[in-house]
Amino acid sequence: MDYYIGIDLGGTNVRIGKLDENLNVCEEYVEKSYGLIGPKELVRDTIFSLIDKIENLEQCKGIGVAVPGPIDKENRVMTISHNIVGFKDYPIAKIIEDRYHKPVYLENDANVAGLAEAIVGAGKGKEIVYYITHSTGIGGALVINGKLINGLSGSAGEVGNIVVKDDCIEYKEGLNAGSIEGEYSGSALARKAKALYGQENTILLFDKAKEGDNKAQMIIDEMAINMGKILAIVSQVVDPDVFVFGGGVIKNSDYYWPKMIETYHQYFNGFKYAEIVKAKINEPGVLGAALLVKEG
Repeated sequence: MDYYIGIDLGGTNVRIGKLDENLNVCEEYVEKSYGLIGPKELVRDTIFSLIDKIENLEQCKGIGVAVPGPIDKENRVMTISHNIVGFKDYPIAKIIEDRYHKPVYLENDANVAGLAEAIVGAGKGKEIVYYITHSTGIGGALVINGKLINGLSGSAGEVGNIVVKDDCIEYKEGLNAGSIEGEYSGSALARKAKALYGQENTILLFDKAKEGDNKAQMIIDEMAINMGKILAIVSQVVDPDVFVFGGGVIKNSDYYWPKMIETYHQYFNGFKYAEIVKAKINEPGVLGAALLVKEG
């Protein structure tokens, strides 16, 4: 039987799994990644220590690595690194490959989550699956017939940088002022909550809206409308069968999904609308990273 290693590298934790050809998890380990602290060598050594725990490593066909940032597919490096200190242009794929003498596949974490959902999750059986993660950031992935579409610069499917609002400021490198991520991601909602209530807490906005606070509700409605417009833009370009949403913000979907879907239907002029569903896989990073190896 063939086996595959999937690694989900985040700023806080790194998770690794060994999966068989039926995508059953045979082994799984989690450690602090120290990505927000660094140095990069510490993150590297943590990854090594987890790979070294895998039994019968020689049976594994390769290693897939999901990272929290855009990547250069040709050189297999992150082009921007906000969550892992020193990982911009750091050749982590080559370093792992040189140590373990196995092929290493590097991919953005939203892309691998989208791949997992398309193949075995909420998008299974659909021709065109568009995955959106609405979490600390906002990311996207386009999967057609089970194949992840990257594009020329690796940005295919990425919706986070689409500008939806004027007269805004740039909050971090590489993110357009007024982008959907800059204004309505989990971190953006926390920033807006702090400006209104003095607490940097994403959930606080939803709690305040539930209490009848008009300012909080206005922000949530604004987010819903702009997210709906994003769905319409995507549909005009690729016309997916299904949108699959993952990420922590959708735990509060009851507050904004009806308006988001209404806006999507208002602005998309197709005669059919894509399904809009929630992701099914709890930890898609490891599974999706392993699929990078399995799918080749």
